[in-house]
Amino acid sequence: MSDANVTTPRVFIARHGETLWTISGQCTGNANIPLTKNGFKQSRGTGRMLVGPGKLIDPAKLAHVFCSPRSRALDTMDLLLGKEVKDGLNGESRITITEEIREWDYGAYEGLTPSEIKAKRSEQGLGKWNIWVEGCDGGEDPRAVQERLDGLIAQIRKIQEPFMNGGTAPDVLVVAHGHILRAFVKRWMRYPMEFEFTMMMEPGAIGILSYAHHNQEEPAILVGMGFPNA
Repeated sequence: MSDANVTTPRVFIARHGETLWTISGQCTGNANIPLTKNGFKQSRGTGRMLVGPGKLIDPAKLAHVFCSPRSRALDTMDLLLGKEVKDGLNGESRITITEEIREWDYGAYEGLTPSEIKAKRSEQGLGKWNIWVEGCDGGEDPRAVQERLDGLIAQIRKIQEPFMNGGTAPDVLVVAHGHILRAFVKRWMRYPMEFEFTMMMEPGAIGILSYAHHNQEEPAILVGMGFPNA
């Protein structure tokens, strides 16, 4: 951030580490697929690099953590924060495990790969799948996902509103899943769910959202920042 915006609150979004189904490309919604050994390594490595006093995610500046209830997300949160930081935040009631940021309910597509979904839809006489428009057969539609994400974003904005012009700059960490975090970015930016906005997020990765000009009416994606103390 520029010097003028360094006190603006940020929202860090963290995708859980690798699972067997992220490797195979299977849709992983309600299934509780655990992290692989590499997934544990990814999340622990991200935590060591980016979480800690004076680092990108400084626990002293974390106002709140929101996490999906799926085990792969919970394990990732534990690995990112470490026991001491997590216990401290828990002791101050600053961690919320919430269904609002669980992964998209894929319904009949749960556990299927893109090629399997394509074949299934072809058999049904359906065209190319667009989750942002159609949602999931037997699962969630975009409107339902939007409603729960908008509720979470409203909570975050309420937490950060008193500090938009400086102060303790309360940052928020959201730990969740690939599809729902991309939906979260769209809604943060106030884009409709069907808006074409291609995003990529690797397992174990961190993204950053914020506000332009200290203004909650100008939600922004922080596409790059410096690390002067590295």
